[in-house]
Amino acid sequence: MDYVIYLKRSSLGKVTLTAKDTGSGAQLHPVMATVVMEQISRLFINVQQIRQIPRFLEVTFPTLPCTVKDCDVPRVFREPYIFSGYRPLHQKWRYYFLTLFQRHNEAVNVWTHLVAAFIILMKFKQFSEVVDFLRDPQSQPLFIILLSSFIYLSCSAVAHLLCAKSELSHYTFFFLDYVGVAVYQYGSALVHFYYAIEVEWHSLVRGIFLPMAAFLAWLSCAGCCYGKYKSHQLPKPIRKLCQVVPSGLAYILDISPVIHRIYHCQLIQQCDEAVFYHKYQVLFFLISAYFFSCPHPEKWFPGKCDFIGQGHQIFHVFLVLCTVAQIEAVRLDFMTRRSVYHQLHGDSVYDFSALFVFMMCCSIMTAFYFRNKVRIKLSSKKEQ
Repeated sequence: MDYVIYLKRSSLGKVTLTAKDTGSGAQLHPVMATVVMEQISRLFINVQQIRQIPRFLEVTFPTLPCTVKDCDVPRVFREPYIFSGYRPLHQKWRYYFLTLFQRHNEAVNVWTHLVAAFIILMKFKQFSEVVDFLRDPQSQPLFIILLSSFIYLSCSAVAHLLCAKSELSHYTFFFLDYVGVAVYQYGSALVHFYYAIEVEWHSLVRGIFLPMAAFLAWLSCAGCCYGKYKSHQLPKPIRKLCQVVPSGLAYILDISPVIHRIYHCQLIQQCDEAVFYHKYQVLFFLISAYFFSCPHPEKWFPGKCDFIGQGHQIFHVFLVLCTVAQIEAVRLDFMTRRSVYHQLHGDSVYDFSALFVFMMCCSIMTAFYFRNKVRIKLSSKKEQ
């Protein structure tokens, strides 16, 4: 039986529902008519609620101040060839948190590492279903690389989001970012040495590898902090050397077990799946290093890459790809090479973990040292 439903609205706004059978012309039963009317009323209410969403968002996220040009912010905030999209200084903290949803020249930098940090959390949840991080000592390096990856991604996202508050905040949050980089460097060295290394390379570097990796990770943090602190007193090439050379030395040491592993697999013509991911992590890192060192493509198109397309944004993307490929390679090594790394390292994993904590504490103290120097410098500038 088919019905046709008629809705009529009177001049007073009252809605009347009438339904007739298309075959016999009989009207719909009053109870059924009431049920249908209730469903239609709910639909009208839901539509009205949806129409209120824009007003709710407008109240929740008030209109933010417009971005400004490079000439409107102090020199320390300016990036080469980026002329606009800067956020005004000395706003409330709430403003800078809300700029997560605003279009500015740091937005892509924030979101690339924020999304990547969420991916790392999902990876940890996935691994914890098959790996006993609490009871299996051999899983500690795997836990450390997940933790260090999350730390560096989170520190980077926070630094790019909140650095525009003031000059002191700018230095403070980027010093924190450099601590995250140092933590990740040592975490990478640890898992490469523990899971990926071959017996021949282990016999050559076992006594010095991790202490040297910890020292170079701290040196990388110290060099970046010093280069940032002296950013407008040193020539740009010297400043870049302070930041790039320690990190470059750290990477050469940290990746050496992987390079030796790839070379060994090519010699014997037998590469497993983990080596495939190791190759990609090396490729992605080299690409990211290029865009970190060179301000391309904004140098070719000044003012055209203010919001999207900056070299640092591309650096972020490829560094994330490097990290994801690395973690997958390490996971495969952890699952398939237990007999190898257990024989090489035994129960020394606890010493490696203690060295990780020591290096992180040294990096944090170094960052606080340079922050204090910046604070004193800014205070003396105000007094003048």
